[in-house]
Amino acid sequence: MIKALLISVLGVFTSLNTVITNSMSEEPEMKPVDVLVDSFMQAWHIQGASLSVMDHDRLVYAKGYGWADRGRGERMEPGSLLRLASVSKLITAAGIMKLQEEGRLSLMTPVFGPFGILNEYDRYISDDNYYLINIEHLLRHQGGFSSAKADPMFSALKIMEKYSLEEPPCDSTLTRCLVGEPLAFEPGMASEYSNFGYLLLSMIIEKVTGQSYEDYIRTSILEPCGCFDFHIAGNYYEDRHPGEVRYYPPRTWSLTDDYHGNGNKVERCYGASDIRGLSGSGAWVGSTVELARFIASVNGLFGVPDILSLASIGRMTQYIDDDTFPLGWLNVTPDGEWRRTGSFAGTNALIKCYPDGQCWILVFNTSTWKGSSLARETVTIFTRARDILQGALPSGKDLFMTPR
Repeated sequence: MIKALLISVLGVFTSLNTVITNSMSEEPEMKPVDVLVDSFMQAWHIQGASLSVMDHDRLVYAKGYGWADRGRGERMEPGSLLRLASVSKLITAAGIMKLQEEGRLSLMTPVFGPFGILNEYDRYISDDNYYLINIEHLLRHQGGFSSAKADPMFSALKIMEKYSLEEPPCDSTLTRCLVGEPLAFEPGMASEYSNFGYLLLSMIIEKVTGQSYEDYIRTSILEPCGCFDFHIAGNYYEDRHPGEVRYYPPRTWSLTDDYHGNGNKVERCYGASDIRGLSGSGAWVGSTVELARFIASVNGLFGVPDILSLASIGRMTQYIDDDTFPLGWLNVTPDGEWRRTGSFAGTNALIKCYPDGQCWILVFNTSTWKGSSLARETVTIFTRARDILQGALPSGKDLFMTPR
């Protein structure tokens, strides 16, 4: 009992991924959910999926479906690691909010200019509007950046050609190149989703803390939540972390050019883009069970202790209007639903938190032709499952309390 209490309060000992298995989620009342997920996977030719469901900070269901790595005969488990794509932005936003609580920055702190955190790039700036960008603009995708022609975070070969680079740009080189281009709109005057903006937030975290982005987030955000098995992704199959799945593109996708420009042809999941270079905009790898633990630590509900203040959590989940992004989350609604998605080649992820205290998380290791819009299809699983269950999730059970 004492050990279980310490795990609940402190999230210590070892990763949940090592102890939570499919055999722990043989719940008769959840069989309809299994049928829904299995049917969805068959319809969309998805190799593997991981589902975690919480009820008021209790992890009541966690299950893997299909294959983690079909070629190696490895089945998906709740603790299998998957690329989380833009779900990473929620983790980055939590890091920024923590730094604000500590007084190390403000959401109104400028990014560039004489008082800006990244003012070492000022000499490359060609548009004075850059000096208007603050941290909140980046969090809300209001920095003035546009991906209308191409997302620079997924366009290494084009960037190399345009700026006469001999190798793919690191974050510093990419920033020097991009701030020399005019902004698409005045910061704060419009919204356009920007991965580059969240790369800048990752660089801000590094500048303020003196640590690498990964080290700061792991030690100051994830580990205090009880999440010990998150990692920044590798780019190739051989770079995967222990317990990490294989990623699968649609069967109709052909090979494409390696982002290094070396003439190699690669699967789009492995080498078409610099996934590691996405940093806080999309590079985290983790399991749905530890992702659930993170969500429980930033949702303001009673149960798992929150790592952020209620004021910060309220700010992150504040609804302003349909055209304004929340902080880290992708969407919030006036009635209190929160949603975060993530998608690129080989990965589709969806988190949805409901006003009744439930949170559903589903991550696939397979792309479909629907691309990022697959999340809209995935929501139907949650909607139908909740309708079938009529709010009744397994009671008296909390997998977070599993002895470790």
